[in-house]
Amino acid sequence: MKKIISVLLLGIAIFTFAFSSPALAADAASGAAIFKANCAQCHLGGKNLVSPAKTLKKEALEKYGMYSSEAIIAQVTKGKGAMPAFGKKLKAEQIENVAAYVLQQADNGWKK
Repeated sequence: MKKIISVLLLGIAIFTFAFSSPALAADAASGAAIFKANCAQCHLGGKNLVSPAKTLKKEALEKYGMYSSEAIIAQVTKGKGAMPAFGKKLKAEQIENVAAYVLQQADNGWKK
């Protein structure tokens, strides 16, 4: 039952995010701080210390079907493989902000 509710809530969050107005769009600047505190240990500069081929660079995100807010939100929320789930640690809005930051950095080649 908990799993069904979690899936429904995730679906609602993704639907809401996908169809929200630009004024309610994710905040990449806030995402940067959240990324630094929670993700940079493994993904500093867009790298992947655990699985070096699966970086956060645009080419790798596209290759592995992760170049979208929805895909990144799902991965961060649920985790996968060696990546832990952050759905219980971070709020949905924080995860959306991380996704916006990752996409922004991927588009900019992870340059500072």
